[in-house]
Amino acid sequence: MKRILFSFVALLVLQQALHAADLKPLKDVPYGTDPRQVLDFYPAESETPTPVVFYIHGGGWQKGDKKTNPKPFLDKGISVVAINYRYVKNAAKEGVSPPVKAPLEDAARALQFVRSKAGEWNLDKEKIGATGGSAGACSSLWLAFHDDMADPKSEDPISRESTRLYCAAVNGAQVTLDPKPLREWMPNYRYGAHAFGLPNLEAVIEKREEILPWIKEYSPMAHVTKDDPPIYLFYRGEVPVVGSSPKDPTHSGIMGVKLAEKLEETGVEVDMNHPGIEDPEYNTTTDYLIDRLTK
Repeated sequence: MKRILFSFVALLVLQQALHAADLKPLKDVPYGTDPRQVLDFYPAESETPTPVVFYIHGGGWQKGDKKTNPKPFLDKGISVVAINYRYVKNAAKEGVSPPVKAPLEDAARALQFVRSKAGEWNLDKEKIGATGGSAGACSSLWLAFHDDMADPKSEDPISRESTRLYCAAVNGAQVTLDPKPLREWMPNYRYGAHAFGLPNLEAVIEKREEILPWIKEYSPMAHVTKDDPPIYLFYRGEVPVVGSSPKDPTHSGIMGVKLAEKLEETGVEVDMNHPGIEDPEYNTTTDYLIDRLTK
């Protein structure tokens, strides 16, 4: 009897050890061939497929790293994926035009890769919410609004996976790369020329008609349609006043106000929190994602 009990306990210990091993993070998993095309996967403990937070770091598509704290999500049974991607300088060296194509399309490819791992990683591929700050926020919104980039006829199974999101919750997002409305909203706006390999926003304005197809393709706001997922926008800083010159135009809530207007007009669900909003429904992107992904 003692031997049977010992064997049973030993089996339980072995199973727990194997389970714990299965839940260890996977670091620097390649989703492409470039050294920057890697991701970290943090699995949540669950008997059923878990929702996913898909984290895209900020840094102007010029710096930054995928390091993040997954604990708030793991504690709620939500797995986390954090990605690196090619910077615009990497794209320029590779001859990718415009340079912003590389980080944005890397994000799409990483998302497809994650979906292709749904069975192996115990993921609910329908419940994926993107998040990030600044350029990572812009990338998240681009994924949220862009038509599905899946190629159902591709011989590559990853390319057949969807790029659509369940929701997105972002911090300090740039919502468009078009200098025309940006300068109308904020006369002191100056960010974004590097996305097109140009030295400053004046150069983008000068070449605007010539590069308008690029601007439209890589500006999140240009892709908004009524079938887009729910969005949460978080901004710090000043109370947003359209037409003013804020201290930090690159991350100003003015952009959130204008995007929210378009989303509401289009019929897309949007929540927002910025200085001047009293008693917001959600205080942070983390609060929003946990609520959305666990419903």
